[in-house]
Amino acid sequence: MLRGAIAAALTPLRDGRLDADAVGPYVDFLAGHGVDGLLALGTTGEGVMFPAAHRIEIARAFLAAAAGRIQVAVHAGAQTTRDTVELAAQAAEDGATAVAVISPPYFALDDDSLLAHLEAAARACAPTPFYVYEFAARSGYAVPLHVLERLLERAPNLAGLKVSDTPWEKFEPYLIEGLDIFVGPEALILQGKSRGAKGAVSGLAGSFPDVVVPLVREPTPERGERAASLRAALNALPFQAASKTALGLRGVPMSAEVVAPLRGLTLEERAEVERIVAAHGA
Repeated sequence: MLRGAIAAALTPLRDGRLDADAVGPYVDFLAGHGVDGLLALGTTGEGVMFPAAHRIEIARAFLAAAAGRIQVAVHAGAQTTRDTVELAAQAAEDGATAVAVISPPYFALDDDSLLAHLEAAARACAPTPFYVYEFAARSGYAVPLHVLERLLERAPNLAGLKVSDTPWEKFEPYLIEGLDIFVGPEALILQGKSRGAKGAVSGLAGSFPDVVVPLVREPTPERGERAASLRAALNALPFQAASKTALGLRGVPMSAEVVAPLRGLTLEERAEVERIVAAHGA
């Protein structure tokens, strides 16, 4: 079961492919700053941008680099049930701690279609713990609570959710008894932990684990404000490229390359990342 501070990992790239040489130093950086685990191929990791074969390669690289030191959850959500099932099954076979799946974007699925999709994904990775990744702003629609209730009856390995919805009024309904909830938005970690959330799966922790880990361990308003401020500053830029640039400035051998149509930084934006890193004492 997942626990604690989970970094939503960036995906190191070079010339359009996984930069395998950067994965090990990056995992060392995350583990060295005390994260309990990482989520590979989530939103921060550009997961849906890669073909299935490339996603399997990336997941395996993170699993090998973690080598039992920290938990590794793999995001297997894809546009089709076929691809989602393939990715979920492979992640479980390769030894992932957990598998997470976001609702397929573009088509607004009805309850029966969504339930069938999530149930198939959960069954494919069983008995590996399965987590629904609730993020209405990315999938285009929210997972209805009654769908989760039905899924809980049908999928014994349903362990919980990562919830990235904001504001709090949209997050709060997903604090469901019997499911482990992980907070996505850093600005809600303090409130979520106070209401029983098991931890956080944080995009900010992918580049600033030293800001997020203390907040998850011992939440305080000051730590919450620092994390929210830093996340807002990076969100004002192309987030993946800015986060990778920050990692490079912090000594991780990762290029700022991202998958098009995501874009890199302008010279002015890179200068802003340099200022952000310096201002936060990193």
